[in-house]
Amino acid sequence: MEIKQIADKNVWEDFLKKCEEKTFLHSWNWGEFNMMMGDRIWRLGVYDNELIGVALVIKIKARRGDFLFVPHGPVVSRSKALVLKILTNKLEVLAITEKVSHIRIAPVWESGLVIFKKFGFRNAPIHMHPELTWELDITLSEDELLMNMRKTTRYLIRKAIKENVEIVETNNVEEFDKLYQQTKARQHFTPFSLDYLKNEFKAFSGDNEILVLLGKYNNEIVSSGIFVFWQGIGFYHHGASSLKYPKIPVSYLLLWQAIKEAKKRECKKFNFWGVVSNDAKNHPWFGLSLFKKGFGGKNKEYIQTQDYIIDFKYWISFIVESLRKIKRGLYFI
Repeated sequence: MEIKQIADKNVWEDFLKKCEEKTFLHSWNWGEFNMMMGDRIWRLGVYDNELIGVALVIKIKARRGDFLFVPHGPVVSRSKALVLKILTNKLEVLAITEKVSHIRIAPVWESGLVIFKKFGFRNAPIHMHPELTWELDITLSEDELLMNMRKTTRYLIRKAIKENVEIVETNNVEEFDKLYQQTKARQHFTPFSLDYLKNEFKAFSGDNEILVLLGKYNNEIVSSGIFVFWQGIGFYHHGASSLKYPKIPVSYLLLWQAIKEAKKRECKKFNFWGVVSNDAKNHPWFGLSLFKKGFGGKNKEYIQTQDYIIDFKYWISFIVESLRKIKRGLYFI
């Protein structure tokens, strides 16, 4: 087995088409986005006569210490243990060269935690991308999807239609950001910057894989979302809303429109992105999770984000992130 850097977009994307466990965070265009943000990346391919695994590696610069990050990867077609073994060896050498404190891997594997422990990984103190998502099979007809929804969700979609709510497609990320800033002020989370949102849109728009939807009532934007459509999966990546018209369920119709758009693009699945479990009632995402789950679907849980320690400075990062998790009230996960 050997590892080589992959410089051909078609090689990368064609391999991913064969794999089930994946998200757009390992797409070629996500790598392009990270380079736009000024990050250094490596696209590594693991070969055993043929390509059997890929890993997008990003060097994350942080005040608490730089580290190498593999977002929702590696993605493998077979031989998980062998891929992880050779990849860990490669990343350890790269980490020492790049003078980082640790390697962080956030795999979208539904099993395989024992493999990580075997090769010296430990649970990370905090996750960077969802470890529990909500996914819907959208191969059913629209009528069937509606019938499988929670009764209240179905009612609110129809109510929004009766109230003449309008859903508009746009490439104007600034319009989303205006509402996003209102949402941040209300919910007290750390938002992505406008440059981040613009670069993400730019990275995926060339392949027509991203869309901004605006939900309007009385000609005012009161709900918005950014959606990625990649390799047969639709993703609800960013959302924002206003409380100006609390009795008008604009967000319900907006998300239903996104699901219909995913079907139009021949997607087989719709991923609502991060959720929390039903018993995490004190978690700040609990209400949003109930909203998403009302559309039908099922949990898709990945193994916990894993860290591989390179340098003693890792423990500074560990303490800072552990305290941050407590401060944000995320120990309910």
